[in-house]
Amino acid sequence: MRISLILFVSSILLSCSSEAQIYPDINWATHQNPVEAGWGDADSRTFTRYIIDSTYITGLVIIHKGQVVLEFGDLEENSYIASCRKSVLAILYGKYVENGVIDLDKSLKELKIEDHTPFLELEQSATIKDLISARSGVFLPGSNGGDFRRLAPERGSVKPGSYWLYSNWDFNLAGYIFEQETNRNIYDEIEAQLVEPLEMQDWDRSLQIKNGNLEVSKFPAYHIWLSTRDMARLGLLMLRKGKWKEKQVVPQNWVEEMITQRTSHLEAQKNAPVLKEDGLDLGYGYMWWLIENTEDSRLKNAYSAQGALGQNITVYPEIDVVLAFKTKSDYRRRNSIQTQMNVIRKAVEIYNPN
Repeated sequence: MRISLILFVSSILLSCSSEAQIYPDINWATHQNPVEAGWGDADSRTFTRYIIDSTYITGLVIIHKGQVVLEFGDLEENSYIASCRKSVLAILYGKYVENGVIDLDKSLKELKIEDHTPFLELEQSATIKDLISARSGVFLPGSNGGDFRRLAPERGSVKPGSYWLYSNWDFNLAGYIFEQETNRNIYDEIEAQLVEPLEMQDWDRSLQIKNGNLEVSKFPAYHIWLSTRDMARLGLLMLRKGKWKEKQVVPQNWVEEMITQRTSHLEAQKNAPVLKEDGLDLGYGYMWWLIENTEDSRLKNAYSAQGALGQNITVYPEIDVVLAFKTKSDYRRRNSIQTQMNVIRKAVEIYNPN
């Protein structure tokens, strides 16, 4: 009788565990009754109408407990994900930080890094850790635009590690260093570490091309093209702390490191006052944005990969939800940062479990 009871309890625990850890196979599973799971039907329709009327989003999906509860637009189309690329690179770093190939405390001087503009002596002490947290203190122009370098203080006025500034020079160099230290191409690593184990449906290696003005800086931007539903797989991987089915794809402690606060929303807003207008308070980890200072329990501990025009992966750990959306850049349409923040907030306002 006792053995039977133990087996019964064990089966219940295993059942609960498998229910809580659902993953897609080749295709995503759709939840059969989102309303029963807490996703209001009328609220979902209102949200979809908002996406149609007030945004230029071309594809959006909400994943709850590993299953689709809402989708809109084209989820299969590969297009430019802009600065979400930085969060993808952060994921790739984990394997090599864990095995010691990449030492985050190595400085630019130790790495023998040079750009067209010579470094100041102080700048040479910036480390890989400073680069991936946007705290290098090196305020040189990147090979591509779309950052806050215009807000930078005078070169040499701050010590590396002491000042946050969202700068593509930092991020592009982080990609260059990744390849230098691992002897691996970033796109090959995306295939090996992410595309294959996550069974991404739409990955196209031929689309992945680095770009930038190499006369401005030696370090190109590692642009990435993904589909909305493959972006959602990355979000689910992060939500599951680097685990995919039975395999630990990314070290769990590295996932936790990426979303550990390196810069508070207060410091970010002080250094880039435009962030005060975004509608959500955003701190920064290792190339992931952290949602802070929110009274909505559904947003507690949430974090995002964010890109220009309207590219986004947001993870809501407290409610087991992933949101992914994008806007195809070819259409020459742009969602403001404020619109992106509205979508992040409105997406989970649909969810009211009772």
